[in-house]
Amino acid sequence: MGEIRLAVVGVGNCAAALLRGIEYHRARPDDGAGLMLPEVGSYRPWDIRVVAAFDVDARKVDRPLAEALAAPPNCAAGDGPLPESDVRVRMGPVLDGVAAHMADYSADRAFRVSDAEPVDVARVLRDSRAQVLVNYLPVGSEAASRHYAACCLEAGVSLVNCMPAFIVSDPAWGERFRRAGIPCVGDDVKSQVGATVIHRTLARLLAERGARLERTYQLNTGGNTDFLNMLERSRLASKKVSKTEAVQSALAEPLPADRIHIGPSDYVPWQGDNKVCFLRLEARGFGGAPIAFEARLSVQDSPNSGGVAVDAIRVCQVARDRGHAGPLLPISAYTMKHPPAQMSEPEARAAIEAYLAAGR
Repeated sequence: MGEIRLAVVGVGNCAAALLRGIEYHRARPDDGAGLMLPEVGSYRPWDIRVVAAFDVDARKVDRPLAEALAAPPNCAAGDGPLPESDVRVRMGPVLDGVAAHMADYSADRAFRVSDAEPVDVARVLRDSRAQVLVNYLPVGSEAASRHYAACCLEAGVSLVNCMPAFIVSDPAWGERFRRAGIPCVGDDVKSQVGATVIHRTLARLLAERGARLERTYQLNTGGNTDFLNMLERSRLASKKVSKTEAVQSALAEPLPADRIHIGPSDYVPWQGDNKVCFLRLEARGFGGAPIAFEARLSVQDSPNSGGVAVDAIRVCQVARDRGHAGPLLPISAYTMKHPPAQMSEPEARAAIEAYLAAGR
C-alpha cells in the first residue's frame, strides 16, 4: 500500500520519540518491542513518513525537522537516529498553545515564540499531500487543537489526537469528520505501559476478585516540558477529566469525586523525560477487612506512548484506504484515555483484530 504521509503538530519530546522509534524499527524490522499491533494491514512502522511539521518555538520554526527535534528543551531518550528529511518546521498559529509562565523557569529560559508569520495550515496540508495529522500540542491548547482539527476537515486529512482536547470524543466534531468522509482517532494517548493502564488493570482486578474499591490516587512527577507546562493548573481541566474517566470506566460503580484523585503532581527538572507515578488503592474485602495496595512506576515518558501512536496512525490509514469515516471506536478505546466510547483493553483489541482481519 506504500507510505503513510504524516503531518506533526508540536515538535517536542513526543514527536522526537515517535520518529526515533520509527527509525529504530526500520533498522531492526524483527524487533516488535513497543508495538501492541505488529501488523496493521500491510503497513509497517517505517512506512510512516513526515511530510509537514508545525511548531511556534523560535528554536524549532524554519529549521530542518531533524535539527528541530534535537533542539532544546527536548530531552526524550531513544536509540534510533532522527529521520533524514527535507521537511522544515512551519510556524503554526499560537492561540492558546503557550502557557504564560513557560519562560520563567531556568530549564526553559530560552523559550521564545517565533517572529515568523503563521502559515495557512490547511494549504500546507494540501500541498504536502498529508494523509494523517498527529496532534502533540501542549496540554491546555484547546483552541489551537480545534484550529488544527478544522484544518484537517478543510484539507481532507485524518486526525490522530494524542492530546486531551476533546475533539474526536465530542459528538459534534465526530459528526463533522463523518460527514466529511474522514476517519479520526482520539483523544489523549495512553502509554504502552503507563500509569493509567496499570491503574485501570488494578482497579479491575480488585473488582474481579470481589473486593470493593473505596478510594484511590495517582500522582505523577516529571521534568520534561509537558510537566512544566502543566504547572499552570488552569490548563489541566480536560487532562484530569480524561485520566479520571479512564480509570472510572474500569469500575462497575464510579467512585465519588472526593474519593479519587488522578493527575499531574509536580515538575521536577532533574527528572527530565523520566516520569514517576505513585499509585495507592484502598479497598474492602471479606467481612469489611481492609486491603491497601501501593505501586511506583518509573518510565521514559515520551517513548512510552510512541508505539501506541504508531498503531493508531496505521489503523487510521487502513480506515482511509477502506473509505471509512468518523471516529474509529475500537482503536480509539485501545490507544486513548478519553475515546468516544470506553472499552476494556481485551475487548478493544479483539475488535481491532477482527477489523483488520476483515480486509485480508
